[in-house]
Amino acid sequence: MNYLITIIGPTAIGKTSLSIALAQHFGCDILSCDSRQFFKEMKIGTAVPSTEELAAAPHHFIQNKSIFESYTVGDFEREAIEKLDELFLKKNIQVMVGGSGLYVDAVLKGFDEFPDIDENIRKQINTDFELFGIDYLQTQLKDLDSGYYHKLLSENPQTLQNPQRMKRFVEVCLGTSKPYSSFIGQKKNQRRFTPIVIGLEAERAILYDRINQRVDMMMNEGLLTEAERLYPNKELNALQTVGYRELFDYFDGTLSLDLAIEEIKKNTRNFAKRQLTWFKRTENAVWFDYLTDRKEIINYIETNIK
Repeated sequence: MNYLITIIGPTAIGKTSLSIALAQHFGCDILSCDSRQFFKEMKIGTAVPSTEELAAAPHHFIQNKSIFESYTVGDFEREAIEKLDELFLKKNIQVMVGGSGLYVDAVLKGFDEFPDIDENIRKQINTDFELFGIDYLQTQLKDLDSGYYHKLLSENPQTLQNPQRMKRFVEVCLGTSKPYSSFIGQKKNQRRFTPIVIGLEAERAILYDRINQRVDMMMNEGLLTEAERLYPNKELNALQTVGYRELFDYFDGTLSLDLAIEEIKKNTRNFAKRQLTWFKRTENAVWFDYLTDRKEIINYIETNIK
């Protein structure tokens, strides 16, 4: 039987360190599912593992794409499952780690299947979005799939501000003449592994302090220079990311540097809260304090491996 040890939790909680410890203990690889660490142009602002950390265990899906490439969560799901099938031939235990809940779910559960959409519909939606903005997409979804719109409004309102997700919802509605939600809950892909999900958490004050310290460290490591280099491409989807958006505002002249840094800290704290909300819904996850002795976590895992 194959086992995928999956480490979840908010940013700055210590997931990378634990993943390396577990990979070394079990003699396996690490599969990253952090949706921003895929991009080779974004290193400091996405807290990519250090050279020493990357050398401590084999890693996959770290800085393997460019911000100029189109790369969806569906692409990641396909490539990740292919890689896991390959890795399980060598070792029946592998480690996955990352703070992107949607990408974790893509690997653990798979996605509902949707019909192909006419490319002309997709182009028209992109054109209308450029003309009318996110309000257009929200109105379209509300008209075409009112139930799903109100579900997002109450449970996951930030999704309504995500252009890529909203475009997808609308194109499915228009391309199939059916509500997007009608495709949800169908049979998902079967997985050839058993997940063992480990959550890391800390008291909020401690987590926020760790986040603030990490942002200061990123600035000391050269985040400002990295963001300045990416600034000409600030409209790319990959760069709509905390830590970059705020510095782009500084380059635009709408924020002072000190205020931009404070905004990064505040927005990262808010992001961490959303991560926890998402991950706390993960089935069969067992949560540990971030300071828990590694041996205790390893013992828990070993008792669940048959």
